[in-house]
Amino acid sequence: MAQQWPAADIARAILEGFDDYREHFRQITDGARARFEQAQWQEAQRASAARIALYEEKVAETAQRLPQAFDAQVLLDVQAWPLVKSAYIALINLRFDDELAETWFNSIFCNLFSHDCISDGTMFVHTTRPSLRGQERAVQTRTYRPHGKLDEMLAQLFADYAFDVPYADPAGDLQRMEAQLRASLPDWVCKDPALTVELFSSVLYRNKGAYLVGRLYTRDEQWPLVIPLLNREGLGIQADVLITDEAEVSIIFSFTRTYFMVDVAIPAEFVGFLKRILPGKHIAELYTSIGFYKHGKSEFYRALIGHLATTDDRFVMAPGVRGMVMSVFTLTGFNTVFKIIKDRFSPSKSVDHATVIEKYRLVKSVDRVGRMADTQEFSDFRFPLSKFEPECLAELLEVAPSTVEVQGDTVLVRHCWTERRMIPLNLYLENASEAQVLHALEDYGLAIKQLAAANIFPGDMLLKNFGVTRHGRVVFYDYDEISFLTEVNFRHIPPPRYPEDEMSAEPWYSVGPHDVFPEEFPRFLFVDLAQRRLFAKLHGDLYDADYWKSLQSAIREGKVIDVFPYRRKALAAG
Repeated sequence: MAQQWPAADIARAILEGFDDYREHFRQITDGARARFEQAQWQEAQRASAARIALYEEKVAETAQRLPQAFDAQVLLDVQAWPLVKSAYIALINLRFDDELAETWFNSIFCNLFSHDCISDGTMFVHTTRPSLRGQERAVQTRTYRPHGKLDEMLAQLFADYAFDVPYADPAGDLQRMEAQLRASLPDWVCKDPALTVELFSSVLYRNKGAYLVGRLYTRDEQWPLVIPLLNREGLGIQADVLITDEAEVSIIFSFTRTYFMVDVAIPAEFVGFLKRILPGKHIAELYTSIGFYKHGKSEFYRALIGHLATTDDRFVMAPGVRGMVMSVFTLTGFNTVFKIIKDRFSPSKSVDHATVIEKYRLVKSVDRVGRMADTQEFSDFRFPLSKFEPECLAELLEVAPSTVEVQGDTVLVRHCWTERRMIPLNLYLENASEAQVLHALEDYGLAIKQLAAANIFPGDMLLKNFGVTRHGRVVFYDYDEISFLTEVNFRHIPPPRYPEDEMSAEPWYSVGPHDVFPEEFPRFLFVDLAQRRLFAKLHGDLYDADYWKSLQSAIREGKVIDVFPYRRKALAAG
């Protein structure tokens, strides 16, 4: 009977699993400072991947322990799980990471039960947290009031954010930061006695950088403030630039970036702090940016079902060239695409279902260097049938009948990925001005080069597989052919043996499965001859096998190549 059901014990066991996960998460995160100070860049990459994998590992461990501790017949009685949820709510009410604990509960439930058992009675489809907050919170920021003396304020700031490795040139840093701050703000702001600087007390770490993050504000206005710090190995710490532009700061927290390592005592309050300085960011993206990607997924799902419930928006096929592996649909008013794997691929594709899944999951754990869109993987999405345009649903049912199924008045999508929606680069170029074409092609080449620097080879580099973000950045988003750069065999095309070789439809040289000939890129990438010529001027080195081989050599030697998530020269010039 339900009255005898050990709801409180099960809830406690679930929370113990969460505490174990959080402790291991903290251990990895807390090591970020030492890795930065000691310039352990490869260790930083490994730690980032390990922390991403940690969540699923700990969910699996907890879900395996539960049947060992409780009778399976009792544990898997879904009708009694509202009692577990109630007991769990009582346990997490006074926690500072309570919203994350709800998402953990959902993960355990979904591991134990099929998705058709999901309801707000059995798990946290909607959060219970806002109405339960109210306990006293710890101060998470440092506040500075310069009263017109910016130099003294900055000196105190750098003293407060000291490292075991000294600053290389503190006087020079102070001079540059003050100059950049004065150049970034109107004159009256720097003299305003109400000017206040508020910085998050913990440093944020990612890749080879450390970041001081906060805001400047007066009575009437505010600006974000980010100061990236670099470890000039053997020389000391250097303040690189000072950034107050909201668009620049938004890019630093982009969905195309690796997740930050940061000590966050109260996640909801830190995300609220970030939301105040970056109002254009959804809280799902902000949670994800600091490593809580599973809770980011929860917030995304809640935003999606809220959007469907409160608008007349309907699913349509996403604009762009239809993919040979994935089918992509979207909601006009919701800035996301939904990608499903087709049942049958184009004959030109050599990958299979399992390989595509492996490639998309790989993207989660590698350094995306601002050039690959983050993804979220979902199973058993259920949408109202009325929310699909008939043409969209017909196409999905035709190309992926094993994934998309109509069940009465519901459409079941068994498996999909979500990504931020962007304008496909090929479509963007069709309507771009001359200046926009120049900028887009410059950034397209930079995207390829920065991915290569992170040991990623896109494989299919066609324009249609890249998108343009709202900030005008070019980002790769089609992952079925990606590989590690070091796995590719870059070759020069051998000279023809005879004059007839050049006229032959078939190559006169052998081609292995991992062989790539960069000299062939121009005719594959560009139909438009003017764009082909322009790109050759901008990034002609990409057509040389030796360029790629030099990157491979650097990566194999253990070098972690610098890729900065902000503009350096323009800002540093001050």
